Parts: sequence; structure tokens; C-alpha cells
Amino acid sequence: MPVVALGADHAGFPLKEDLKGWLIAHGYDVVDLGTQSAEAVDYPDYAAAVGGAVIAGKAARGVLVCGTGIGMAMAANKVPGIRAAGCSDAYTARMSREHNDANVLALGARITGRDAAIEILATWLAAEFAGGRHARRVEKIVELDRVRGPESPDAETR
Repeated sequence: MPVVALGADHAGFPLKEDLKGWLIAHGYDVVDLGTQSAEAVDYPDYAAAVGGAVIAGKAARGVLVCGTGIGMAMAANKVPGIRAAGCSDAYTARMSREHNDANVLALGARITGRDAAIEILATWLAAEFAGGRHARRVEKIVELDRVRGPESPDAETR
């Protein structure tokens, strides 16, 4: 089974713990990058840690949990090479893998219950990238990390 990196802020902490238990029970190796309590923390720190673990090859995929999943997805997508998808149902989770080769899943603990989150996670982990016409599009996303940095020629037009 692949290694899965987990991260959450205070709002996502209880759901992260539930997901960690499910992952371990289903044979996944888990790298828990925090937080370890419901004490207030800053979600970008955990998004960066999980994104970094995925990019460094310490985990095959990452899962992030905050209140809505939005902030975590936004922050994780700032890590070059990360394609984080905020998903609130199994269909979008499957499509994020099959069409977009998402390597990080972002979930919202305040909008997604435990059972739904486990279904989303299980679907996301089981789905594989379809390749084909989608590979060309994912490569264009990857290219954005390389050419659209702050020093890119068209930076002043953005």
C-alpha cells in the first residue's frame, strides 16, 4: 500500500484522526504531519508539510483537512508539483484522480461528515490516473509551475 501523508488544522483535527484510523486499518502506511490537537493553528503550515512530503517522495499521496477544504487546497497548490483537489463527494474525488492526477486530497470537516469523508477518501485512493488526453492537460498544469513564477515574462500581465 502507498504511504499517505496527513495534515490538518484545528478544525480538521478530529476528522484527520478518524481518517488516520481508517487508513491504518486498511493497510496504509501513514505519515501524520499534524496538527495533534484542536488548539488553533495556521492551515498553510500543514498544507506545506504534506505537499513537501509528497514532492520529496516520502508519501505517494497527501490528505489535508480543514474546516471547508478550501484553504488547504489553495495553500497546497502553491507547492510546485502539487495538484490538490478539494472534494466533497466521491464523484469529484474519482474525477480528480482519473482526469487531473491529483496527488493531494483536501476535505472540509465542517461540511463533510465522517462516513462521507471515508467514502471520498476510499474512492480517491482507489482511482487511477486515466492518462490519454488527460496526460496532455496535466502536463500543461505541471508546466505552469515552471513558467508562471514571479519572474516569468508575462508576470506583469497577471
